Formats: sequence, C-alpha cells, structure tokens
Amino acid sequence: MNQAAKKIVENYYAAFNAGDMDAFLALLTDDVIHDINEGPREIGKEAFRAFMNRMNGSYQEELVDMTIMTSADGTRAAAEFTVLGTYLKADAGLPPARGQQYRLPAGAFFELRDGKVARISNYYNLQNWIAQVSQ
Repeated sequence: MNQAAKKIVENYYAAFNAGDMDAFLALLTDDVIHDINEGPREIGKEAFRAFMNRMNGSYQEELVDMTIMTSADGTRAAAEFTVLGTYLKADAGLPPARGQQYRLPAGAFFELRDGKVARISNYYNLQNWIAQVSQ
C-alpha cells in the first residue's frame, strides 16, 4: 500500500466528515473529474463545489467503517465505507425529506495526481437508499 496515497484519501474523508469544505476542496485538482453515482460526469473544482453545496443542503452525512486501498505506485485508490445520514431537504427527483435516517454501504474509486484527487467515482445502491427514506 502506498502511504502517501492513503493519506490523501484519509484527509479527503476527514475534511468531509468535519464539514470543512475549504479543506475538502483544497484536496482536489482544478480539473477534477467527478463521476456521480447514477448521474452525469462533472469536470472542475467549481462544478464539484456546486455539487457539494447542493448535497450539504439536502443531506447530513458521516462516513464510518472506512477501508482504504491503494495501488503500489500511488496513482489509484479505493475506499469502502458506510454512510450514516439524515435526509434534510428533498433533492430533485427523489422522495420527500422528513429528516429520515439512513445507513448505506458505499464505495469510491480515486485517481491521484500531484498529491491531490484528480478523479473520484462514487458508488452506492440508490434503490436501497430510496427504500430506506420512503418508509
């Protein structure tokens, strides 16, 4: 395991969990590629910032049970974790929000460059999440 790559991913998720969007976004390259689960590909830090602003308005999440794996050369990483969340405000095309709690297994794949995240692809089971918040 490449320790420098592991540290980048650890810092990324620590900033996310702390709600420190400045530190979180500082870990991205300016041309970061964001592959959204069951959604479009977005490119650039400003697009990522807008995505996070929307997400932070609709969801309060903490990522736990983190396992991080890296390539030997430090250019790739993967993380598996559990999302503990509260659905705060309805997101477009999704069920109404009433403060529902959810627990969702998820994962992400990273491309790393120059000590930063150059690509992130997130994966989770959207139907599982919809079932949890629709109860």
